[in-house]
Amino acid sequence: MKVSKYLSKHLRHEPGRIGITLDEHGWVGIDTLIAAAAAHRFPFSRAELEHVVAVNDKQRFAVEDGRIRASQGHSVAVDLDLPPAAPPGHLFHGTVPARLAAIRAEGLRPMNRHAVHLSADRETAGRVGARRGRPVVLSVDAGAMHRDGHVFHVSANGVWLTAAVPPRYLRFPGPR
Repeated sequence: MKVSKYLSKHLRHEPGRIGITLDEHGWVGIDTLIAAAAAHRFPFSRAELEHVVAVNDKQRFAVEDGRIRASQGHSVAVDLDLPPAAPPGHLFHGTVPARLAAIRAEGLRPMNRHAVHLSADRETAGRVGARRGRPVVLSVDAGAMHRDGHVFHVSANGVWLTAAVPPRYLRFPGPR
């Protein structure tokens, strides 16, 4: 768990903090990452890293050709080089009640990330929302958004990404 959080922090938000540089698509050499972590008093082995990547329930990391990157969620500038994809008719977003007024007014915005993250099913969105309290799951009319020209991408771990979701495409549970 600690290695996973360490990877998320440095592959998504603060690579420079440990002296690594992500390439334009978010990749860094595994050996470079392991050496940088060790130099900053957080040593782990290649086997530990591979285990974390393999068992991470959200498949947050991708490994390819001796490199690693976070699948999505970056606050640093990267181009994940994901092709546009036609989304299913509806996608879902988990949040908490305290955010609903702002979401009703402004829609879903990426905040400090590059894209809004959406889930293909309610259960996953509920788990995402539950990280910050009692979850509320919103339905996104992704089909209508796509028809209206909004672009979607899907990350390697199945998270749907889009620049923003205007309020008119959102369905809120229960009474307003």
